[in-house]
Amino acid sequence: MMWRFSAAISVAMLLASCANQGINTGQEDDEFITARTILESSPLDNGDPGLDVSRVDMLELSPEMIDFLEEEVDIVRDRRGQLTRLGWAVIESGRFELSYDESTGTAIETFENRKGNCLAFTNMFIAMARYLGIDAVFQEVNLSPAWSMTGQSYIFNQHMNVYVKLHQGFHQVIDFNQFDLDVEHDSRLITDERARAHYFNNIGVEEMLAGNSTLAYLNLKESLRRDKTYAPAWINMGILHRREGLYRWAEAAYFQALELEPGNLMALSNLTSLYRVQGMSGLPLQYKQKVYRHRMQNPYYRFQKANVAFNEGDYETAIKDLKYAIRQRRDEDQFYYLLSLSYLMNGNQDAARKWMEKAESLAEEKSAKEKYSFKLEMLQSLNEN
Repeated sequence: MMWRFSAAISVAMLLASCANQGINTGQEDDEFITARTILESSPLDNGDPGLDVSRVDMLELSPEMIDFLEEEVDIVRDRRGQLTRLGWAVIESGRFELSYDESTGTAIETFENRKGNCLAFTNMFIAMARYLGIDAVFQEVNLSPAWSMTGQSYIFNQHMNVYVKLHQGFHQVIDFNQFDLDVEHDSRLITDERARAHYFNNIGVEEMLAGNSTLAYLNLKESLRRDKTYAPAWINMGILHRREGLYRWAEAAYFQALELEPGNLMALSNLTSLYRVQGMSGLPLQYKQKVYRHRMQNPYYRFQKANVAFNEGDYETAIKDLKYAIRQRRDEDQFYYLLSLSYLMNGNQDAARKWMEKAESLAEEKSAKEKYSFKLEMLQSLNEN
């Protein structure tokens, strides 16, 4: 499932004890920027006390949530029975009607909106479980990399779920991605502060994508106040400052992420892009090769490559890249749309019609459906002539 560790977000744009280590870009008049400088005196902080985000409590319950628990769950007295009842009430009963989207929310927001990402659902479930006296904690989960796209930004997704400690060493996992009460993966339990670092990092990215740079900065800063070792927030700090043209600040943030996680491909990829924009040679060849392999695994990067190949008339390459992208993400109508056009231009009208129909079936917005429907009619008429 926005790094979002379906819950924690790092954006890869197309376009370290470093706290005391300065990063120099080679210009004599450049000041040294450190990780501490980023947190204490970024140009993106306007000093408005009304924008304090530190008071947000992602685990707070509302009176309506308490009423829900007392009506639906508290009728059961033993802990395991309460856990089963709570899982049934919010996941399977049909009364709650949760739906997944990419938004991060507090427990209250998720309860009220009935939607959110894995972190949002996990916040809500843990807050409810703890009210009932159930020992529920956050768990980071290592799944295969997944990607989504917002505008011109790529979002690398990992996952988070709920780990419930039961009696005599037994435990239960509540996973909102798979609606499965006993899913085991390579994972680790984390503290609430680490989970809050995830939360504020996510909100920071959402504010960044919305164009709210100051709020994005303040949320990322709060993420790092909760856990300064959280590399995704440092990467997103770099991306934010890069978007604002603050290249030295961005570089310092990427280096801090690399100090914490040497070889972090997301940090290396963004650092490479930063150096390219500045006309610098940047990273050593071995790192560039790692970054290239990393990008080639990203279905949205392959989609962009296919776009370039299509515009250059290289339809075979476009088809190859699009087939890879679709194997990684089967629910993106734009992938099928471009694949259809690539087959059409390559002379295969039957395949073109097949993939245009798939694009139309996946399109959620009416305008997209109408566009695909029009293209499908055009392909049909071409086939008849």
